Amino acid sequence: MADRLNGTRILILETREEAQFSKLLAEQGADVVQCPMFTIVDAPDPAPVEAWIRRAIDRPFDDLVLMTGEGLRRIMKLARARGLDQAMVASLARSRKFTRGPKPGKALREIALEAQQTTEKPTTEGVIEMLGRLDLKGHRLGLQLYPDKDHSALTGALSAQGAEVDTVLPYVYDSKAADANIITAIDDMAEGRIDSIALTNLGQVRRLIEAARAHGSEAKLRAGLERTLIASVGPAVSGELAAHGLRTDVSPADEAFFMRPLISAMASALAERKAGRAAR
Repeated sequence: MADRLNGTRILILETREEAQFSKLLAEQGADVVQCPMFTIVDAPDPAPVEAWIRRAIDRPFDDLVLMTGEGLRRIMKLARARGLDQAMVASLARSRKFTRGPKPGKALREIALEAQQTTEKPTTEGVIEMLGRLDLKGHRLGLQLYPDKDHSALTGALSAQGAEVDTVLPYVYDSKAADANIITAIDDMAEGRIDSIALTNLGQVRRLIEAARAHGSEAKLRAGLERTLIASVGPAVSGELAAHGLRTDVSPADEAFFMRPLISAMASALAERKAGRAAR
């Protein structure tokens, strides 16, 4: 079944799992069209990030929690610019290091450090579960955050465990810089160059609509979606589509709201669509 998506062009919108999703689709023979929805840029005000770095150097954290690899790379970029990179690495070496999934672990290895523990699930909930097994009372804990996410559940859980949480947000998303990518994707759908769009979180739906409206392309987006198979990973995404008057053509069955079941559902639907066209 490795070629069940041969001859199809699948549009995916940038997510934290974009590389893995693209790989899985390509393994099935799909021509994957990637549409970055955000451009990542340094925090507009580096002062709070630099202050966090200096606090970490002056008094190394007992524990460090990295939510993204990008976050650590941005921290080290600023540390190098300030001549603090060696001191920062030495400080981080003294902390217990915890990562949300494998990507922050890879970033740690780039500076010759290793994580003591990585979440089984690369989610905020996974981090809360992992750290919930530890005694953090009285610990100074450095927490690297990422944009466009409410982290109050995580910071609240850590504070409830008695940790002194020191957060840093080293980068932000610039959505306007990526609008051109979205408009190109809309044009591709409107011209029939995309067989299916795969949506894996509701923020993607909102971003599509917002960018289309901002550029006077909402009618073209809706026309493009009319001729494109819309695949939704689950009910949250489908609900967001419905809220904007858009349909869901295919979604994984049996509450299997993951990438592989989504790909299987897409492959079946696209095969049926192809067979239907051939029978006409």
